[in-house]
Amino acid sequence: MRYLRSTTTFLCLLCITIASCAQSPAVKSPAEKIRQLLDKYNSYKLFNGAALVAKDGKVIYKGGVGYANFEWEIRNTPDTRFRLGSITKQFTAMLILQLAEQGKLKLDGHISDYLPYYPKANGEKVTIYNLLTHTSGIPNYTGLPDFFSRLARNPSTPKEFIPVFSELPLEFTPGSDYKYSNSGYFVLGAIIEEVTGQPYASVLQERILTPLHMNNTGYDKAAPIIKKRAAGYERNGDSFVNTAYIDMDVPYAAGSMYSTVEDLYLWDQALYTNRLLNAASKTTYFTPFLKGYACGWMTGPVTLGNTKDTLSSIAHGGGINGFNTIIVRIPGSKDLVVLLNNTGPAPLEEMVQNILAILYNKTYKAPVKPAPAPPPAKTLTAIAPDTAAYRLYTGKYELAPNVVMAISTEGGHIYEQLTGQARFEIFPSAPAEFFMKVVDARISFKKNEQGVVDQLVLHQNGKDIPAKRVE
Repeated sequence: MRYLRSTTTFLCLLCITIASCAQSPAVKSPAEKIRQLLDKYNSYKLFNGAALVAKDGKVIYKGGVGYANFEWEIRNTPDTRFRLGSITKQFTAMLILQLAEQGKLKLDGHISDYLPYYPKANGEKVTIYNLLTHTSGIPNYTGLPDFFSRLARNPSTPKEFIPVFSELPLEFTPGSDYKYSNSGYFVLGAIIEEVTGQPYASVLQERILTPLHMNNTGYDKAAPIIKKRAAGYERNGDSFVNTAYIDMDVPYAAGSMYSTVEDLYLWDQALYTNRLLNAASKTTYFTPFLKGYACGWMTGPVTLGNTKDTLSSIAHGGGINGFNTIIVRIPGSKDLVVLLNNTGPAPLEEMVQNILAILYNKTYKAPVKPAPAPPPAKTLTAIAPDTAAYRLYTGKYELAPNVVMAISTEGGHIYEQLTGQARFEIFPSAPAEFFMKVVDARISFKKNEQGVVDQLVLHQNGKDIPAKRVE
């Protein structure tokens, strides 16, 4: 009898436990939370692409959202190939350090030691290391006023293109300051070709892609048929349009690669080994020089969600017509976040912070649906410019860590330029209010109580993003 009573009690408790479990919501895994987060960003048209997340070196999530091709409604997948933009730079830097390790060039050697056609007035002043760390002072060619109108569509060889910027005055003494410059990495590509006697794309394939079995990665060109290559788009109000054409000879060693999230995981894992570089060279590769920039990588803390907690990271973003990309590595725990987007600018830094918050069980703010887009910029009418007031706005404004919008003037025109992107003219629509024609975005400048312009606000994709003046 006692046995039966205890068994009955046990069965009752078991039933209560099962009923209780059935009524409680299932605990979601980090992978499921990440999937739902990406779906939310996609539903708000804030992210359209592929993602991969690794924890402790192991992939816990990979997937795609939205379309690789909107016209044919072909979905993004983990093996969709995206243009990388400036993520290319870490591969170019790797090739340079490999050549240095093999004694084929010296990091303290100068441009003129390797490129006989580079003007010696500047070429004898700038070292290879200056080029790697954006401390050369060479003006950024994508920031030239006529870059998109005159240069971006035209195929050329490195030797033909380098004169576009090589004879311009240096912006500062090499090694004394940091300023992001695609020109420096373009020159590094030309040096790789000169030293090896091979095209940049061949050296890249032979020294990195083939050894790492990165079979879905390469140097992008418009003509070849590249399977599963995503098309690039830009926002136009609340919808998307095909992005403007750019000849991939122009970004070259600074931004012409394509890849997948899966291949970039192979790349990440290889960087924890000595397969590509020895330990000493890897130290040079990842050690920052000025402003946290190493050799093709930005180092610094990344915030977890909306907390004050941070992790030490090695990262780089990329932006090229129709594409926005980011790779963030957490060496201390071998975590990795890769986001590749094919609909122009996206809030990738915010997404990384939220994904890392999920991995570390921290709080974060869910994405907010943007307000209806304002009238497209092309419908706005420029007013007569008050060029005298332009000097009040010139300076640098920090939108996010390591993301600065520089406002400059030239010849009665005013321009904006985001870190790592091209310079674009902005047009006055009202006092202290400007709009862009290349994307649907507006910029307004704000004064403090002393009447000094101390911030700007970027209005884009339904968001108002303030930026404090830092210089």
